[in-house]
Amino acid sequence: MNALYWNLSEKEAEGICVLDMQKTPIPTDFFVICTANSQTHMASLRDAAVEFFDEKGIPLIFYDKGKNYDWLVVDAGIIIVHVFSKRGREFFALEDLWVRAERLQFGG
Repeated sequence: MNALYWNLSEKEAEGICVLDMQKTPIPTDFFVICTANSQTHMASLRDAAVEFFDEKGIPLIFYDKGKNYDWLVVDAGIIIVHVFSKRGREFFALEDLWVRAERLQFGG
């Protein structure tokens, strides 16, 4: 998780939040939630997550390939990356929905 966090951070993802979902009914271990500052940035963060999983040999179940969305998903089974526009992050508010999930901290 640390490596994925820093990978997205280096791509200037904003507000990166990692939720430990292992004690929830969702069949995944972690949600990684971040915000992009434009549609191009959203695609760049999505592509960075796809490349990260590919380099680690973690197969993808699904990822959004389109453009002009407020929410893109990269689903690698045990880890699901959610890339939001600012508007999408506020509207869907995943952190508020999963308030009981532990938030993991990385770096300063």
